[in-house]
Amino acid sequence: MGQNKEVMVEAEAMEDPTKLKEEGNAAFKVGKYDEALVLYTKAIALTDKESDKSTYLKNRAAVHLKTEDYERAVQDCTTALEISQNDPKALYRRCQAYEALDKVEQAYSDAKAVHHCDPKNKAVEPFLLRLHAKVQAKINEMSTTANKVTKMFELVFNVKEDLDKREKAADNMIVLAKERVGAELLFKEGVVLKIVRLMKLEKNPKIRLSLVRVFGDLGKNDMDRAKSIVREAGVPFFLDALNTADEESVNAVSYVIQCLLDSISQVDLINRWQEKLKNNKNNRMNVTERKQKRADEVRREEILKENSRELDSIMSVICFNTTSRTLTALAREALINMIMKNCKWDQLNWAEKMLTTDAYQRLMEVASELNLPEFKYESAMDITDSTKTIVGVTFGFLYEQMYDDRRREALISEVGKFTQSKLMDPGMESKVRIVVAITTLLTNAPELGNSQLKEGLLEMMLVMARSDEYIQQLVASEAIIAAASKKKDVTAIVNQGLDILKTLYKSNNDHIKVRALVGLCKLGASGGSDAALRPFADGSSSKLAEACRRFLINPEKDSDLRRWAAEGLSFLTLDAEVKEKLVEDEPAMRALIELGKTGAQNVMYGVLATLVNITNSYDKQEINPEMLELAKFAKHHIPEEHELDDEDFADKRIWSIAQMGVTSALVSLSKTESLNMRELIARVLNAVCKHSELRGLVVQQGGSKSLIPLALEGTDKGTRCAASALARIGITQDPAIAFPGQRSCDVVRPIALLLDPDCEGLENFESLMALGNLASLNESTRKRILKDTNCIQAIENFMFEEHKLIRRAAVQCWTNLCVSDVQVARCEGDNDKVKYCVLLCGDDVDPLVIKAASGALAMLTSASNKVCKKIFDSKQWNDCLLNLLASMDVEICFRGCVIVQNMVASSKDTAQQVLETQIMEVLQALVLKANLDTGSSHPNPTLVKVKSVCEKTLEEAHKLNIVKTQQEAVLDEEEKEDDIEPWLRAPAAGNAGLPSLKEGDY
Repeated sequence: MGQNKEVMVEAEAMEDPTKLKEEGNAAFKVGKYDEALVLYTKAIALTDKESDKSTYLKNRAAVHLKTEDYERAVQDCTTALEISQNDPKALYRRCQAYEALDKVEQAYSDAKAVHHCDPKNKAVEPFLLRLHAKVQAKINEMSTTANKVTKMFELVFNVKEDLDKREKAADNMIVLAKERVGAELLFKEGVVLKIVRLMKLEKNPKIRLSLVRVFGDLGKNDMDRAKSIVREAGVPFFLDALNTADEESVNAVSYVIQCLLDSISQVDLINRWQEKLKNNKNNRMNVTERKQKRADEVRREEILKENSRELDSIMSVICFNTTSRTLTALAREALINMIMKNCKWDQLNWAEKMLTTDAYQRLMEVASELNLPEFKYESAMDITDSTKTIVGVTFGFLYEQMYDDRRREALISEVGKFTQSKLMDPGMESKVRIVVAITTLLTNAPELGNSQLKEGLLEMMLVMARSDEYIQQLVASEAIIAAASKKKDVTAIVNQGLDILKTLYKSNNDHIKVRALVGLCKLGASGGSDAALRPFADGSSSKLAEACRRFLINPEKDSDLRRWAAEGLSFLTLDAEVKEKLVEDEPAMRALIELGKTGAQNVMYGVLATLVNITNSYDKQEINPEMLELAKFAKHHIPEEHELDDEDFADKRIWSIAQMGVTSALVSLSKTESLNMRELIARVLNAVCKHSELRGLVVQQGGSKSLIPLALEGTDKGTRCAASALARIGITQDPAIAFPGQRSCDVVRPIALLLDPDCEGLENFESLMALGNLASLNESTRKRILKDTNCIQAIENFMFEEHKLIRRAAVQCWTNLCVSDVQVARCEGDNDKVKYCVLLCGDDVDPLVIKAASGALAMLTSASNKVCKKIFDSKQWNDCLLNLLASMDVEICFRGCVIVQNMVASSKDTAQQVLETQIMEVLQALVLKANLDTGSSHPNPTLVKVKSVCEKTLEEAHKLNIVKTQQEAVLDEEEKEDDIEPWLRAPAAGNAGLPSLKEGDY
């Protein structure tokens, strides 16, 4: 009963807001900001007293300032000021936050208010002076910028002006729009309407492109400006700018539209939490974070509701115009890509919103288009070979966003309306179009495509394949190939359609023939990589591969035929003999790589699947030996691996294709939005990067740049493979060359993904090695690693790892970070980081760990007197330092000497504590040892440095009067003999038991 009473009392105390505030204050003082944040937030939630709430809000704002969350600091101070107007502390902290956010006018206003409320406050005076200067500088800058704006307007909007001058002025306007002051002035001067009017007359493509880009920079990250741009310019304006065959212009306009959408919807409110969760390997948040996330979600819901008019109008125009007959093919593809980008349920949720429109039927219309001259009609849309692949992938994305059965049924119903309307039409054109549309779905969104395979549709495909009409044969053969994905479909087609495919293969038309060939290849490969399963007779795969090869290498064949040939090989290369022969056939292999270099969406699957098969980078099912024996006993089929699929053969194939330039093809294909295709690219690149000698080729051909986005967005397996490839590059390649400029910072997060305990030990090791190399590159990269809390915590956790190599890599990585002031500050905090580093110096197992840990201590002690004192936190500090000084490895010995020197130089108390131990004798012994070595024929240069450091340490100790020369000791002894009786004599304090030093032996 007594114990329960204590628990109740403790619980009541924890619910007391004042108690929570005091505990928050204590946590804040020792730098435990996360803990302080939780405590202050609880106190705010529990208190009903307005004055107390104001205090707690100000305290929480102080935490936000420390954690650099300046927006939230402003919010808390503003709320506190609503309770208590003109509160100096709230104004002062809001002033600090505003200044950090570069909102100098607001900061200056708050600083003046603090001075007015509390004239004796000396802390605000430096702020007033500094902010006054900043405000004055901004006024001057605006005055200068205003002159620039005026000159630009005179040049850009005067069509009679010199063309070169106008082009330069338009480019300068983009630069100005990127700057905050410049953007404000451009907007104030009515640049939006001026650009809209000029674009109606302007013919110069370069000026048109620059003007559109100005809109992107004006609206980026500014909701009010973005809304004004959409209202003043109108969505049709951007559609008109998008409608061009110039790829650069299409990309630029697409980017501008997306910038406006992101700004109006404030998507960053959600993205930053997704980023936080992605970086948090436990995928968890504390109570405070959950509340803040919910507050952001509520705020964003309000924004979406408030801005629904603009957002819905943009969506409607984009969806409606996907079927516009006046649009160029590139513009159409750009609109479809925008639908895919904004369909996610937790962002703009276009996937669900489109259910209330006819958008899905319009996308199905695009999916049903045939890009064949023989099938062109008056109302045909302009499309490319990649358009149907893009719309198919988009359907896959849309289907994934329907996160429950009800929504998926609604999507299937919308697609079914299009299917039903075409089937009801008796005309052959409608039947052809529905087969083409379903083929597009089956290829890229198989679940959605299978939902449309109603009774009789498969039979209709087979009937069309038997017809004598070219178009019917063409689309039916493609549909059969796409439908033969599931085992039951393969069986049905083998039974009914095999003879049809064989007949079609005899066609004189190459387009029919190659499609029938792919169908036969797909059916022939239904056994997968199992060497024991061969659906067709032995040798059939090789014959089919030879037929594909003829189409692939023939320069007279068009790209469509080569694309289908590659797809045929993607099925056949599951056979080890076929993949081995293909790699040995250099012309065929180079033709396949050249096909990949086109970057076309429709060649992607064939090329990538073939490369994955060749490199054996697909997942292999591990067979449990016990289950294997059980399968044998039950007489079940057991998969067999071909001898040509051994690792040695696979490695040889990887070397061959890498030398032929496969990375260039993969880089060209990596721009795809398809997560599955991105995974295949990452698999192949990781297989190449497994070989250290090939990593330089990957970097030369742009692979390291492409791997970063592949590691950040994709399937779990895809991101992991890409991260592994980046880590491998980071181990053996010079990071300054492999990841130049900002890329060295961008690559940190992808590589850090492999620090997850769920990853394999080899992946952990490679990640630590790569991060260690990056940490040696520059301060910005080190700060990026240290800023990622999960990353640095994982590195420190691996320093306790039992595995020798992983532990060593973690310690070496941590050591390289010690160059940074941020790392020094972390070690100065209330933690055991220095203590553990000292203990590592006594490691009896791994001398390389000792070398790294001693190097870390040498750097930390040279940068911080506080770290020098923290060394004494370890009870074994003396033994560990002696272990360094007595090491046979002179590099370790030198590091130990530097540590001692830094400690002696830090303060007299520290020096005395160090030198009253055996360390003094060891330093003298090292000097003697170095003197002896100097006389040898080949003196050790490191020992020379050891001697120099030891002498400087002893000199410093002498200056501090901790040690004495022999002459000084003799004089002291004589004085003592005169002053005291012999039985009272004792060694000088701080020099007990130490030998006397001779002049010059320091």
